[in-house]
Amino acid sequence: MKLKGIFAAVALGLAALNPVMSTAGSSAAANPVLPAVDVATFANRVQRDLASRGANVAIVSRVGRDPSVLPDGVNYTHVAFWVYSRITQADGSTGMGYRVYNLYQQEGDLTRSDLVQDTPGDFFAGAYRLDAGVIIPDRRLQQKLLAVIASPTYAALHNANYAALANPRSGQFQNCTEHTLDVLMAALYDTNDPRQIKANIAAHFTPQPVALNGLQRLFAPAASGALTTADHGQSVGTATFGSIARFMQAHDLSDETYRITPERLFRF
Repeated sequence: MKLKGIFAAVALGLAALNPVMSTAGSSAAANPVLPAVDVATFANRVQRDLASRGANVAIVSRVGRDPSVLPDGVNYTHVAFWVYSRITQADGSTGMGYRVYNLYQQEGDLTRSDLVQDTPGDFFAGAYRLDAGVIIPDRRLQQKLLAVIASPTYAALHNANYAALANPRSGQFQNCTEHTLDVLMAALYDTNDPRQIKANIAAHFTPQPVALNGLQRLFAPAASGALTTADHGQSVGTATFGSIARFMQAHDLSDETYRITPERLFRF
């Protein structure tokens, strides 16, 4: 191939990566796109809905990028645990509400991540549209998750090496959804051993396939180190809200799974 043709192929490959790059919506909101009042209203609606169902812990997801550019099978770009907690307000008053336990990419280095606690309003401030996927684990699993989240295991399972398409069966990289899955497996199997957790994921969890051609895979790290697929084999599969929901439904681990928008609630 002539040099001009090579450059054209590279440009095509990087352009085709846009949908993949859009899955990296695991960042705190630096430049919100939605009106703050709408975000606050929706965040409170989700909180009230969870509280009305008596959820002490839930897995909640948001849409952080334009859905039209997301890969097939990927509907949400960020997932976190919402934990019913006593909240201290700025004026010193206290009340009950949800605290959100996130894994966010670092603002200055998208290949690294931090564990960050914030509010439902902060969580949805990074949304492209107001649409949340919700999983409420069954009562027994909620209690086990609360115990893990409150223990050193929660932080110990964090791998700061971030990849948007991290392979959940590997410990090389991690994204927000994989950390959520790791914590879930720690709770289910009463273990803090990463090797056992990955073995259980390999045995029982089916990742969401993501179609990438060879050119996209070759040049993804050139577009962003967070787009590496070095932890995958011939095919690429990652943890998503949908794949976690399917796993939990298949094993009868969830009480409710649904989607909520400002207009209505949809059952999965």
